[in-house]
This record gives sequence, C-alpha cells and structure tokens, in this order.
Amino acid sequence: MMSTPQSNLSEMHVKLRQAAPHDFPIVLALLEGCGLHTSSVTSEGSTYWIADLNGVPGGCIGLEHGDGVSLIRSTAVLPQARSQGLGRALVMSALTHASLRGDRAVYLFSQEAGDYWARFGFSPVDAEEISAALPDTPQVRSGVLRGWIHGEQAWKRELNTGARA
Repeated sequence: MMSTPQSNLSEMHVKLRQAAPHDFPIVLALLEGCGLHTSSVTSEGSTYWIADLNGVPGGCIGLEHGDGVSLIRSTAVLPQARSQGLGRALVMSALTHASLRGDRAVYLFSQEAGDYWARFGFSPVDAEEISAALPDTPQVRSGVLRGWIHGEQAWKRELNTGARA
C-alpha cells in the first residue's frame, strides 16, 4: 500500500519541547486521552516533555527526580499519533536528561510494555528497589499509599556507570 503525504513520516513535523508550568493541562489531557491515571502527576520535582506532531500535542513523558536516580512515568502517545517515532523520541529525551543530571540509574513501572522498555536497555527489578531508591517521588508515594506498588513490575536502566573502582 502506498503512503499518502499525510502519513509519510518524512512529511511529518515532530517537535519535542520541555513542558512549562502552563503546559501541564496539556500533559494531563494527553494522559487522560490514553486512559492513564493522573492523580499523582505533578510538575513538582519532575520534568515533563511534550511531543507535537504537525503542531498538535501527540505524546508526553515525565521524569521524577530523586537523589542520583530518576523515575520515568506518564509515557503516553495518543492512538492517532502512534507509529511516528514520538515514543522513541520522548524516551530518548528523558534518558538523555537523566544522564546529563548525573543519574546512576533510571527506573519505571510497566506491567504490559516490558518488551518495549527492554529495547531501551531496561531490565526487570523488584518494586522494592524503586521504593528504596525513590521514596519521595509522587508515583512511589502514591503506590505505597494506595497499596499497588508491590504488585507492579519494575524496570531499571543503569546510566553513567563509567569505570568504577
């Protein structure tokens, strides 16, 4: 099947931008548009990015910051914007930001998308490891408070390992 110019990636204009405080309603709308929970989503202690596809917000990702580690959360791409590279661009942006912060590792929770995260170098870990590494992040606090954290699949990617003695 031939692609039309509207669906041809080379014709698409993708722009990533760090979300400013006034962009937070857009982040929440993107998450809700993908059926994700937003109750613990906050801009405090976090960095979010928005991916625009042809000038329209199509996806987002968040990075909650801890002491030398971060937690990826709220990764979402609207169904109509999928398969355009937005998810990959958002993940790479968050990983680059975490690396530039000097983080030793990045964590996340994912029950269904493990194969996706493994492509980015993430490996399964116990949820208690995230709880210990990032106890003050909004998503971990929410998981502990609401009791869901122990049933979640956790993932970790090492960063900035370098040569250590």
